[in-house]
Amino acid sequence: MSLLKLIGVLIDYPQDELWQHGDELLEAASDPALPAPRREALADFVRTLLGADPLDAQDRWLTMFDRGRTMSLLLFEHIHGESRDRGQAMVDLIAAYRKNGFELAAKELPDYLPLVLEYLSQRPAEEARDWLHHVGPIVGLLAARAAERGSHYALLFEILVDLGDVRFDPGLLRRRARDEQRDDTPEAMDQVWEEEAVRFGVEAPSGNCSPTGQNARTPGMTLQSRP
Repeated sequence: MSLLKLIGVLIDYPQDELWQHGDELLEAASDPALPAPRREALADFVRTLLGADPLDAQDRWLTMFDRGRTMSLLLFEHIHGESRDRGQAMVDLIAAYRKNGFELAAKELPDYLPLVLEYLSQRPAEEARDWLHHVGPIVGLLAARAAERGSHYALLFEILVDLGDVRFDPGLLRRRARDEQRDDTPEAMDQVWEEEAVRFGVEAPSGNCSPTGQNARTPGMTLQSRP
């Protein structure tokens, strides 16, 4: 398992199958491309995750990434919000996947960060570094927000920033994150629910009441190579 694949797996929702691959995860965490302190911290992250009860780990993930939009793992959420440009950006991203012989194999949005990392793990190193450099400002802010919330997930975003060779002031991002209004509090979520409850049209829930939220996803492999 490559380092980018590992980071994508660890950032993704921790499905039960994760605990069946502990040795593989720990082996990938020892990647020599990382400085020794990062390798040790990443291995500690993996061991802590594997030592947790799956239900507790899943609840922590939902608390971090599925409440509010500031910690969304959908990259275009941070760039385009709800504008029409977001749709075209997704179309372009899917086209990039297909151009290089890959198709989405699950009902997943193409800008979902773990999926992007899975794709980049199969691309040349220079190309992957270029992609990570371009999304670095988003990932850096996610790292700062996670750190301000005392989350161990901050480490994973920080590693991605390092791999993308992104240069910025971490302290400045931490201050920005500290000054932001939280959107994951019960009060903020109630406000969003009140607004969503009266929205109709394309944003309305589907007939089977399946969620239309930012992190609604189908588990399993997300990319497959075209023959």
